[in-house]
Amino acid sequence: MSGIDAIYQDKILAYAGNIPRLGKLPDATHKGEAVSRACGSEISVYLKLEDGLIVDYAQKVDACALGSAAASIVASSIVGCSPAEIEQARDEMRAMLKEGGPVPGGSFAELGLLQSARSLTNRHSSMLLALEASVRALNSKS
Repeated sequence: MSGIDAIYQDKILAYAGNIPRLGKLPDATHKGEAVSRACGSEISVYLKLEDGLIVDYAQKVDACALGSAAASIVASSIVGCSPAEIEQARDEMRAMLKEGGPVPGGSFAELGLLQSARSLTNRHSSMLLALEASVRALNSKS
């Protein structure tokens, strides 16, 4: 493993081991879930939407290190975002992983760290779980 790979590995594991906003959100206005068929990772998210922006967020995460790292980054970035920004981040993350596209922009730029795991195609769905669950939540009511 090269030095740069080790740095990315350490950062990914640090995010995976320190997931913020764990638990349920009692006053959530939206709830969503996503499961990876490839590895069994799953995430439930609870959002509170006010005036078109995410004002609070919580999540239950049962995922591999890559899925947990992505969930950690999403939880650190999502409050203050609009639903359109969440959908855009999901689409950009999917393009980064599956099509070699650029890293997500804006509040979700740190997800670019997971670009180093792009070759692990069986983990793409796990890395997308937090954003997928958030988009599903925003498209349904709690």
